[in-house]
Amino acid sequence: MSPSLAYEDKGADTSAVPLVLVHGHPFDHTMWAPQIEAFSSSRRVIAPDLRGYGASPVVPGLTPLSGFARDIEALLDGLKVREFVLAGLSMGGQIAMECYRLFGERVRALVLADTFPDPETPEGKVFRNETADRLLAEGMRGYADEVLEKMVAPYASPEVKAHVHRMMTATPPEGAAAALRGRAERPDYRTLLTEVTVPALVVVGADDEYTPVADAEAMHTALPDSTLVVIERAAHMPNLERPAEFNEALREFLTRVDAR
Repeated sequence: MSPSLAYEDKGADTSAVPLVLVHGHPFDHTMWAPQIEAFSSSRRVIAPDLRGYGASPVVPGLTPLSGFARDIEALLDGLKVREFVLAGLSMGGQIAMECYRLFGERVRALVLADTFPDPETPEGKVFRNETADRLLAEGMRGYADEVLEKMVAPYASPEVKAHVHRMMTATPPEGAAAALRGRAERPDYRTLLTEVTVPALVVVGADDEYTPVADAEAMHTALPDSTLVVIERAAHMPNLERPAEFNEALREFLTRVDAR
């Protein structure tokens, strides 16, 4: 059974398609604060805290991407949101792909930011499980200190760095570990992307080390109807690092989706 997720639900129901925002690891829904502010004046924007993150319940063990997707489906059922634009960053992008696999008939458009569709490598499986063990043993702070300047660029503003670090250190280690173990077992979404029948926006920070521009270009090539936007002077979280540029790309895309 899906736990009841904490979420932000802002903006009025209008003729515009609702926007659902799925955060990455190890963050919470506040990573989308610039987008919630920018788009809730024109449409309904829903941003959940995933299971194990933010104010949502923690379920230790292993959370597969399908578990996160079913949680989102249950939340949207409860909110009576039938169709929506689905946006996800990093792990959130992989959850968005899983949502499309499970209930794609409800997805009007996809936004895939700083993510990739490939299954985990054998080395990656070991690394994710070892990292999960480490977080359970040590907590989040050491990990957060180490990866901060890969999550956002070293030249990102102090305010953005502080926000990202705060989200990471506030994440329950049990939730983060369960997600890491689940992502180690994730399926291959490469074929799925070639079968997507809705418009897609692929966004990536030019200096992203985790999911480089080449990954975004490959997704753009695979998707039948996609737009690729590379955001300069940003790393893995361009929505926070360069919100004006990210929002401009998203606004253009949403205008097109609304007109369909």
